[in-house]
Amino acid sequence: MIDFTPLLQPDRGQPARLIDVVHPNDFAGWLGSQPPRVRALLAAHRITGKAGDKAILPGDAADDWSALLVCDEAATSPWRIASQAEILPEGTYRLRAGPVGAAGLGWLLSQHRFERYRGSDAGGPRVLLSAEPARIAETVQLARATAVVRDLVNTGASDLGPAELEAEAAALAARFGATLSVVRGDALVTGYPMIHTVGQAASRERAPRLIELEWGDPAHPRVAIIGKGVCFDSGGLDIKPSSGMRLMKKDMGGAAHALALAELVMASGLAVRLHMLVPAVENAIAGNAFRPGDVLRTRAGMTVENTNTDAEGRLILGDALTRAGEEKPELILDFATLTGAARVALGPDLPALFANDTTLAADLIAAGSVVHDPLWQLPLWDGYDEMLKSDIADMVNAPDGGFAGAITAALFLRRFVPMATPWAHIDTFAWRATAKPGRPKGGEALGMRAAWAVLRTRFGG
Repeated sequence: MIDFTPLLQPDRGQPARLIDVVHPNDFAGWLGSQPPRVRALLAAHRITGKAGDKAILPGDAADDWSALLVCDEAATSPWRIASQAEILPEGTYRLRAGPVGAAGLGWLLSQHRFERYRGSDAGGPRVLLSAEPARIAETVQLARATAVVRDLVNTGASDLGPAELEAEAAALAARFGATLSVVRGDALVTGYPMIHTVGQAASRERAPRLIELEWGDPAHPRVAIIGKGVCFDSGGLDIKPSSGMRLMKKDMGGAAHALALAELVMASGLAVRLHMLVPAVENAIAGNAFRPGDVLRTRAGMTVENTNTDAEGRLILGDALTRAGEEKPELILDFATLTGAARVALGPDLPALFANDTTLAADLIAAGSVVHDPLWQLPLWDGYDEMLKSDIADMVNAPDGGFAGAITAALFLRRFVPMATPWAHIDTFAWRATAKPGRPKGGEALGMRAAWAVLRTRFGG
C-alpha cells in the first residue's frame, strides 16, 4: 500500500505551485481579476466556469504556472480537489486561498491504486501543503483505513479466504499489542454452530473461523465492532446465477470495514476496550453443504430453520453478535454486505442503517452528513417480526415472499443483541460501480468514516 504520509505535509513556506479553486458562481468575478493572457487562454480553451472545468494557467516566468479548478463541491467535502491529484504532474502544491480541511483525504486517496495484480500507473507523488498541521495525522490515518477496505475488497477470493482474513487481524494485533484469539473448523461446532454450518463445505485450508481481537484498558467502556467475513458467496445449494456471483469476492466487505475501523481506534488511542469480531467463512458447495430445510443450532440457544442458503451472512453474524453481547459492551456496531434489498431501496452509494437506539442512530446520521459519508436509516419495524416465524423452529433466516428483505434481515440480527445494549447495523455495499474523482471503481469504504466520527466524539475526548 502507498505510504500516504509524504503526500500531505505542513506548509512552512516551501516552494509550491498554486491551485485556484473557484465556485461556478464566483467564476465571472475571478476571471475579471485575471491578466489578459489568462483570460485569452481560458477563452481559447472554452473554459466558461462550469463545475469540473480545469486549466493550467501561465505565470509570470517562463516555467511558472498554476492550476485552476472550477468546483461546486462544498468546502467541507473530502472530494473537493480530488480530481487535481489525479491529473496534475508530480510536484508540490498549495491552495491559493482557504484551508485544505477535509479535502486532504481526497487528495491522498486519489493517489492510491490497487496494484496487486498489475503494475503501477500512478506517476510521481503529488504533495499538498497544509496550514493545519494538527489535522494531517488523522487525515493520513483515514486515508490508510479507507485504502485497507478498498484493497481487501478488491482482492480475489483465491487470495483472500478465511485464513488470510485471520492473517490480517493477526498483523493488526501485533502492530498495536492487541490480543488475538481464533476458533477454527470443527472446534466451532459446540460454541459457534451457525458459523461452522455455513462454512463447513469449504476446503480444509479455507475452514470457517471466528476471529476476535481485544485491545485497550479493560476499565474503559467496551465497544464491539463486528464485520461479516464471507470471503466468497456462491449462494450455497441455493446457488446464485453467474451474474449474481460475479462480485461475491466482496462479501467480506463488512470484515474489511471492521478491520479498518479497529485500526483507526487503536492508532488514535481511543479510551475504549475494543472487541473486534469477524466470523470468516466461504459459503461453498459440496456434499456436506448445509441445506434448505435444515434446522440450525445457535450460540444463543435458539434454533433457526434455514429457508435459503444464500441468506448465510445473518447466520454467522448471529453467533458473533451473541459472543459480543456476552461481554456486556456499551456499544455494538456491525458492518455487513447483507442484502440486495438495501441496494434496491437505496442504491449503491447509501448504506442502510438500522439501530435500536435513537441517540446512536441520530449521531451516526449527523456524523455521516458532516464527513460526507452518508447513511440512511431504515426501521426495525416490529410489525414485520412475525415474518420470521417458523413452523418447526424458533425462527427462519429468510422469510418467503421477498418483502422488506433488508428490514427482516436486521430484525433477525436484533434477536441476538442484548435488549439494553445500543446497537447499530450498517448494511453496506462496499463497492463503487462507477468511478469518481478520488473514488475508483471497485471496493469502497461506505459508512466507516461516519462510524469513526461517532466513536471519536464519544470516546476520543
